[in-house]
Amino acid sequence: MCQYSAEDGHMTAWHMAHYGAIAQRGPGSMIIEATGVVPEGRITPGCLGLWKDSQIAPLKQVVEFAHSQGQKIGIQLAHAGRKASTVAPWLGGVVANNSVGGWTDNVKAPSAIPFAEGDPIPIAMTQDDIAEVKTAWVAAVKRAIAAGCDFIEIHNAHGYLLSSFLSASSNKRADNYGGSFENRIRLSLEIAQLTRDAVGDKVPVFLRVSATDWLENSMPDEKGWKLEDTIEFARALAAQGCVDLIDISTGGVHAAQKVTSGPGFQVPYAAAVKKAVGDKMLVAAVGMINSGNLGEKILNEDDLDVILVGRAFQRDTGLAWQFAKDLDVEIAMAGQIRWGFTSFRNASEYIQPNSMKASIFD
Repeated sequence: MCQYSAEDGHMTAWHMAHYGAIAQRGPGSMIIEATGVVPEGRITPGCLGLWKDSQIAPLKQVVEFAHSQGQKIGIQLAHAGRKASTVAPWLGGVVANNSVGGWTDNVKAPSAIPFAEGDPIPIAMTQDDIAEVKTAWVAAVKRAIAAGCDFIEIHNAHGYLLSSFLSASSNKRADNYGGSFENRIRLSLEIAQLTRDAVGDKVPVFLRVSATDWLENSMPDEKGWKLEDTIEFARALAAQGCVDLIDISTGGVHAAQKVTSGPGFQVPYAAAVKKAVGDKMLVAAVGMINSGNLGEKILNEDDLDVILVGRAFQRDTGLAWQFAKDLDVEIAMAGQIRWGFTSFRNASEYIQPNSMKASIFD
């Protein structure tokens, strides 16, 4: 989850406290929030970035602490596209104008269509703009690896730049990046290939995608992105062979979306993708997975490979511990945390964090 607490894209003490607290409590694997590959690719002026070398060192400190706790940690690289230059959600406004460090005159997207009424009209990207993003993306990937990140996630969801290229509701281009399905997925496939080329064959690459625009009920005549498009996109990624895990979310592309939510509400989308790609890619479910029992059901009954949880860790940094209690299993965590919740004479043996493996990395 975005923390909106960076300084010129650099991690701060807030990030060490936030991610450190989670790492101490045994989640096994963590993903650092959406991190802009260029300054104008941030969601807000307070978002993380990896567009310059000075941003490596503070990231490396967080990564090394997570590793000291026996955790794997990756980073989600992103470009916010037409949803850039906003303010932190709790500030009550929407647009971050230039007086507060925003860049409303430099918001870019596939087409000059704002996300919502009142948002800045984005600049339709030229071929040169697209080439510059690709170059910046590769540089950011290399910085993430230099910082010690265990994997890279491509943020290809929620209406941000790559996601907005996918959907015909936000992409009205007439060149080789718009129009046909093959053209609209082109940039995403190029970014996947560039990421794989930059990390080699030993570092896992994840990709998050919105499985639907949720416009079927609110705008039934709109040619948005649907589950069948996601399935074909996933098959293209599987055939390309650059992505190890596809992370299935939904929505965020259009302000008129009508989301039907509830515990595990996005699981059917992930299950449909898994059925299509089989063992060619790992498939992760995300979205209101609120108990260990629900997580176990998703893995065992829905035949999915990984569950991801974000928002609930904002409330409870020990959520993985609670999930383990739900299932009556032990997990590794910092002894400094765990000891106070055990009976000294009847405590289970302390589990060294480094003795536990995150199986998807084996």
